[in-house]
Amino acid sequence: MAGNGNGDLSFATKLWKAADKMRNNMDAAEYKHVVLGLIFLKYISDVFTEVFDELKKDKLADPENIDEYRSRTVFWVPLDARWSYLQKNAKQPTIGKIIDDAMDAIERDNPSLKGVLAKNYARPALDKQRLGELIDLIGTIGLGDKENRSKDLLGRVYEYFLGQFADAEGKKGGQFYTPRSIVNLLVQMLEPYQGRVFDPCCGSGGMFVQSEKFIENHGGNVGDLSIYGQESNQTTWRLAKMNLAIRGIDANIAWNNEGSFLKDAHKDLKADFVIANPPFNDSDWKGELLRNDVRWQHGTPPVGNANFAWVQHFIYHLAPAGVAGFVLANGSMSSNTSGEGDIRKAIIEADLVDCMVVLPSQLFYNTMIPACLWFIARDKKNHKFRNRQGKVLFIDARNLGEMIDRRHRELTDGEIGRIAKTYHAWRGEKGASKYEDVKGFCNEATLEDIRKHGHILTPGRYVGAEEVAEDGEAFEEKMKRLTGELAGQFKKSHELEAAIKKNR
Repeated sequence: MAGNGNGDLSFATKLWKAADKMRNNMDAAEYKHVVLGLIFLKYISDVFTEVFDELKKDKLADPENIDEYRSRTVFWVPLDARWSYLQKNAKQPTIGKIIDDAMDAIERDNPSLKGVLAKNYARPALDKQRLGELIDLIGTIGLGDKENRSKDLLGRVYEYFLGQFADAEGKKGGQFYTPRSIVNLLVQMLEPYQGRVFDPCCGSGGMFVQSEKFIENHGGNVGDLSIYGQESNQTTWRLAKMNLAIRGIDANIAWNNEGSFLKDAHKDLKADFVIANPPFNDSDWKGELLRNDVRWQHGTPPVGNANFAWVQHFIYHLAPAGVAGFVLANGSMSSNTSGEGDIRKAIIEADLVDCMVVLPSQLFYNTMIPACLWFIARDKKNHKFRNRQGKVLFIDARNLGEMIDRRHRELTDGEIGRIAKTYHAWRGEKGASKYEDVKGFCNEATLEDIRKHGHILTPGRYVGAEEVAEDGEAFEEKMKRLTGELAGQFKKSHELEAAIKKNR
């Protein structure tokens, strides 16, 4: 897990390998809920057991009184749902039904988990021997005891497994998971200290988790943040609810089949921060039913691509001084098809674009489409920062990132810090260093500059080429020259070899 500050997760890697072996022929998309549901159950059972053992020592307390747990904001776990009971019955052929009953009982006694937990462990397709082995395996790790809670051990295991499942599922799996380094970058740049945070395509809830972590890491009060989300895929919504519940994050996450465009669950919400990673280039967003929607303030988005429907949905939900940071396909920066160029132009001319960041390739689990980050500010003369009216910051991060395996790249903490600090310096935050353009990396452009480029927002057009090396030779030229010299040496070597053979 290079560069993400996750510490040693070797045991999680072992746990994943062992759990994945038990998958047999089951599809990763299905197996995901089997494993993550059990990990969640183990966690709440560990937390419960720790409080239960404390209460047993107190002569005045009743360890079987549900109110003792509610007063401590701990989930109540009924007797037949406790991990010790499941482990005792792990080898029984009825273990699937025992788990389903446990999940039902937990939902019944904890209203905030209603409809969240997976309850299909009894199905014939699930090998009960392997299920018992999985219970034994998960039983070997303490997740909810005080020491591991303080290290957010479950959060880290859960996040690791989400990433591994996204990888195993490929294109479909990535829809519920935005890589940690991208979420981290968005959160570091936006700094959501207090106010309303909104993600209308929230997947498994990673944006919210990182926002809360950010506040905690900077000594702020998590209670100053109100969280709102929406998700159209019910199984993904369940992942989000569990992901937040294990961290005690109270969030208003809505689910409906129709999704944010057709059935906006937070219609009247005006958020201080919008953080999102919508599906790229979605052609099946039912745009034909929304031709005259109130959200299309800057032009009606094409039916064949939802990119600018998302952008305008985010803008619509921003408070007067709100800021948005979101991921989009690179095409959004330059496309002129189906009126997209006109919508982008209208958004630029309304002076809403604050910053554009182009990302390196291979960051995502679900797509090879190159991506960028858009930052939108409703009020660029906002008193919190300097007046940035008529100006846009461009950052080219294509050359950053480290390969963490053969297919995936990750931005390191240092690189995330560099990009975020550049943005903070540019918008004139208190205590930030002085902003300066850096050739090949960042540049402040005016609206007039952007007009000259036909309202195209690709950072490469504005930041220029990197500074030349100390010897005055540009990197690309140097590589070309060295490659040429190497080819010449190979040629000479082959000629020499041929002459020696000839003279033998």
